[in-house]
Amino acid sequence: MTITYDFDAIVIGSGVTGGWAAKELTEKGLKVLMLERGKPLTHGKDYTTEHIEPWKIPFAGRPMRDLYASDYPIQSSLYAFDETTRHFFNNDRENPYAYDPQKPFLWYRADVVGGKSLLWGRQVYRWSDLDFEANKKDGHGNDWPIRYQDIKDWYSYVEKHIGVSGQAENLPHLPDSEFLPPMEMYAIEKTFKQRVEANFAGRKVTIGRVANLTQPIQDRGACHYCGPCQRGCSVGAYFSSHSSTLPAARRTNRFTLRANSLVERLEYDPNKKRVSAVHVIDTQTKEKLRFTARIVFLCASTVGSLQILLNSKSENFPNGLANSSGTLGHYVMDHVDSTSAIGISTEFNNKYYFGNRPNSIYIPRFRNVSGQDSDVNFVRGYAFNAVPVPAEWRIAFSQIPGFGAEFKKALRQPRFWIFVLQSFGECLPDKKNRVLLDEKLVDRFGIPQVRFDIEFGDNEKQMAADANKQAAEMLKAAKMMAIPMNMMGVPGQAIHEMGGARMGNDPGESVLNAHNQAHDIPNLFVTDGSAMASTSCVNPSLTFMALTARAADYAVKQLKARKIA
Repeated sequence: MTITYDFDAIVIGSGVTGGWAAKELTEKGLKVLMLERGKPLTHGKDYTTEHIEPWKIPFAGRPMRDLYASDYPIQSSLYAFDETTRHFFNNDRENPYAYDPQKPFLWYRADVVGGKSLLWGRQVYRWSDLDFEANKKDGHGNDWPIRYQDIKDWYSYVEKHIGVSGQAENLPHLPDSEFLPPMEMYAIEKTFKQRVEANFAGRKVTIGRVANLTQPIQDRGACHYCGPCQRGCSVGAYFSSHSSTLPAARRTNRFTLRANSLVERLEYDPNKKRVSAVHVIDTQTKEKLRFTARIVFLCASTVGSLQILLNSKSENFPNGLANSSGTLGHYVMDHVDSTSAIGISTEFNNKYYFGNRPNSIYIPRFRNVSGQDSDVNFVRGYAFNAVPVPAEWRIAFSQIPGFGAEFKKALRQPRFWIFVLQSFGECLPDKKNRVLLDEKLVDRFGIPQVRFDIEFGDNEKQMAADANKQAAEMLKAAKMMAIPMNMMGVPGQAIHEMGGARMGNDPGESVLNAHNQAHDIPNLFVTDGSAMASTSCVNPSLTFMALTARAADYAVKQLKARKIA
């Protein structure tokens, strides 16, 4: 008997991984339905604040305290949230989660098609075998089922499409990408680089590797340093689903996008051992819908995907779908985000900068690279983003004397520079760190709310302390006044949450195989951050995208070979 499905594939989520899944599956001939819980959004047209004049921003952009406290207590703590971007964000009152102030986890969420691909910082770095082999070597977590060579070509494939600006450095533990021309460093950054590399053997300072075009690609224009990228980019200079992967999927004429579609659960057929349907609630009408497909790609974000899997209980999977291993929801991680130190410099007061460069400089990991360093008690390592800020009129307006033309000229001369060193440290996989559902707390659609039981351990705390120390030493070597900050963030703050449905070779210790395919359910693929078995210390989105493209290729080949029912 021939079974007719509504679609060949269903993709859940429209962010960086969902967009890639849709692009790859449609281009390989599949009819795809994308389900997105957020509101519809049209590229360009709906970037209503992209170039808004400062004097037109309500209340000059000052926070609306009462509204933020009632409706956006979590989202409003994010750097990208203000009155020019609020319309992109989740409303915490309407879509809550079980927040515990004694053990906080900051869950940042978008609420539009494109998801956080509209709001992310776009820093993109390859992982190396220093990362993929770490679990096996030091015994924390399960061994990754892949190595760098398995994903190397997929990194290149993704990079050529999204466009990555950066500088080749030939570092084995931070492989180079397919680069567009790098963005130029400011004078203060060039001097910082020279002094740090001269004083610290084995350390490198480079321009950030960022998914912003420095040369046009197809119909996407080059970045013109216009300002805050998180408001949207109508020329498509930065990579988002809207600028890149969703248009590619639409061009195939095999793509259907349904917004305002909250996935409640996945239905499991125990006889055929497959996901038989996706159950959806229309967030506007409350109508319940059911869609079928040959394969399902779950790309709803780390926490969003875990919520769906945990809520998809059945007699066969009483503790969540595809959870015969018992690891679903466990081993959840986030980078340790710390503002380690800031430097103050008056050496470059006559050196200004051009435009609003959407990038920082980067100091790759230098701890425990060739082996365990003898002077530290933690395993793994951290890296730094460094951001120089000229203290001109945005900061020191009230202290600048003058009037008329001379006053305007003074505004263009930085009073001093503030140099911020922010570290991202690796978080070890720990079974105790988990996402679960609170059956006593349901949202407005009757779905159990997410609860977090996650905290950083001693290894993460020691790593952050060392990063603070090293940051201050580098600033001093660069002849700046160093001010230790020691501001260690809480889980979720880095917005790099990973794990919970990890990949692995052993079905008894993992949810997914080496191709992001569920061990228990051959037609289910999970390719967002929940699939990660460890965190590395570098930004993970490029790896998410490469794994998604690779998984889509594998899934289509399995379908054609009739190995997926």
